[in-house]
Amino acid sequence: MAQNEGIGAAGVLLAFMVGATVGAAVALLYAPATGDETREYLGKRAREGRDRVNEMARQGREIVNKQRDNLTTAFDRARDQFNAATREAAGPEA
Repeated sequence: MAQNEGIGAAGVLLAFMVGATVGAAVALLYAPATGDETREYLGKRAREGRDRVNEMARQGREIVNKQRDNLTTAFDRARDQFNAATREAAGPEA
């Protein structure tokens, strides 16, 4: 059986976001701005990043919950079909 050895789309997205954040921070550190302006800008960007991450986490939780509900429904249907088939195979009870 083959194993899935990729990092997946989520891993690529995370690596891209981390790279972009590090690149932006390095660019800001070398930019000709005062310390106060740079700290203010970095704080603002950090808050925006935190808000984006929180939103992505919320969306991820919604997806996981929806898939869990779908899986539970599918499992319940399979169990009901199995029970019905078992009763039918046993035949009428005397």
